[in-house]
Amino acid sequence: MSKRAVCRGWVGLLMVCGATRLPAQIATPPEAKPAATHADILRGEYGPYRANNHLLSYHLDLRVDPEKKFISGKNTIRFRMLADGTRIQLDLTDTLAVDRILFVAGARKKGAALKYERDSGAVFVDFPETLRAGRVYAIDFYYSGNPVETGRFGCFGFGKDAAGRDWITTACEDEGASLWWPNKDQWRDRVESMEISVAAPNGLTDVSNGRLVGKKDLGDGYTRWDWRVHYPIDNYDVALNIGDYAHFGEKLGGLTLDYYVLPEDLDKAKAQFAQTPEMMRIFQRDFGEYPFKKDGYKLIEAPYLGMEHQSAVAYGNGFTNGYMGRDWTGVGISPRFDFIIVHESAHEWFGNSVTAADKSDMWIHEGWSTYMEGLYVEARWGKADALLYLNGLKAKVKNVQPIVMERGVNREPDEDQYFKAALMLNTLRSVVNDDRKWFALIRGFYQEFKYKTIMTEDVERYFEQRLGVEVGPVFEEYLRHAAVPVLELRFHDAASGLVDYRWKAEAVGFAMPVRVGAAEHWEMVRPTAEWQTMKTQVGKDAFAVATDLYYLDVNKQ
Repeated sequence: MSKRAVCRGWVGLLMVCGATRLPAQIATPPEAKPAATHADILRGEYGPYRANNHLLSYHLDLRVDPEKKFISGKNTIRFRMLADGTRIQLDLTDTLAVDRILFVAGARKKGAALKYERDSGAVFVDFPETLRAGRVYAIDFYYSGNPVETGRFGCFGFGKDAAGRDWITTACEDEGASLWWPNKDQWRDRVESMEISVAAPNGLTDVSNGRLVGKKDLGDGYTRWDWRVHYPIDNYDVALNIGDYAHFGEKLGGLTLDYYVLPEDLDKAKAQFAQTPEMMRIFQRDFGEYPFKKDGYKLIEAPYLGMEHQSAVAYGNGFTNGYMGRDWTGVGISPRFDFIIVHESAHEWFGNSVTAADKSDMWIHEGWSTYMEGLYVEARWGKADALLYLNGLKAKVKNVQPIVMERGVNREPDEDQYFKAALMLNTLRSVVNDDRKWFALIRGFYQEFKYKTIMTEDVERYFEQRLGVEVGPVFEEYLRHAAVPVLELRFHDAASGLVDYRWKAEAVGFAMPVRVGAAEHWEMVRPTAEWQTMKTQVGKDAFAVATDLYYLDVNKQ
């Protein structure tokens, strides 16, 4: 384990001179880290039979029977081998049957049935010949069964709308896409494009990801809806929405905005979804063009709260502002806009375009999207309201475990990945202390990593390279330790006007600059782990810290 001496300035503010920092470690308290199960490891680990291949495309061809609550179909999986091998790992829940797996491209015997082994949701597919590195192969994975409803949003739900019509939806980010279709169910590798074909009873519409390329009456009481995804897509983002949908839409420049809602909600939707174009303009201004322009943007009514399915955002916020009509951060700002439209659409940039390679780093999805809520507020109503909104998140932070979790075990962080991570980004903006530089930084960060899977270390590295300084201690403090940093203040007698200050923090070398004194004329100090002394005209009771700009605790002595 190597050590690294640090002595560089942070935009003229941060000095971490003489500090030594070990490579970042993930310090999860034992009580928050139960032992991973065999199934967790099979799902979460990027093992040799995942790592020996790279996904190219899926064609999911599915038939849905609402009466029997039954699905059947196949997924054609194209992949390129990265190393010679005779086995790959896929995933499908044990509650669904593997009907057969056929070798359809790259084999000497096209259509040959392949042997496979199942283990706790993993499906190990064995080939009768060595698959060679660099070559492209394809298999047809046939399956069927009755998907089990589970999790917060049901994962795969056979429901009815208020009028008694079939309403079938999916939402499986937490539980895993392999609960309803066979795929390589992890985040590090994703297909470069996808086709989705869904056969549903006549009279119902399927709305899935991508661009609708056609529909066909199959002549047996079913219609097949064919969608094409032109971009990389996360497996959990793949969705079907089958219902009696009414459609309307508009354009924002060359971007299509399409809306699908139940007929009785059409008027409410037209009024509520009018917020969408302005939101899109704001996010495109801050980060760049909507990432899935060829597929368009869709907002689709769903029987659950909402989900960021790529180019097919699920909406269930009741056509009201706030969070189901409630003030989300308790400061009077969120009733001005529809929280679900804004948050779930922000995921098109972070989560769907820029994706964490492992669930442990999911703050890259949720923290950035939550911070984008604040940027939306700032664009609409000003920076003061944005700070008020973001600081309202503090009441939601638990600080009981780190945000970055153990890797390779299919485990995601708690909700601090939303709120604490967003507050960290707001803190970083305050440290940079130059909005022009900050907005160029975050736009450049998105542009650098769009359509890619990354880890926290990639975020750190980018920020360090663009700022020209070491930011590791700040990321480590907020992401890899449970507690927030504490600014300790020790006041001398009133006559002296002296106050000592230092950081109490877990991260070695943490020396974040911070504004103190009086709000009318803040003074920037550069605390370290050692006591320093400053002179101030502000008395102990009036002496303040800019806690709206930085997420920290203050201890006055």
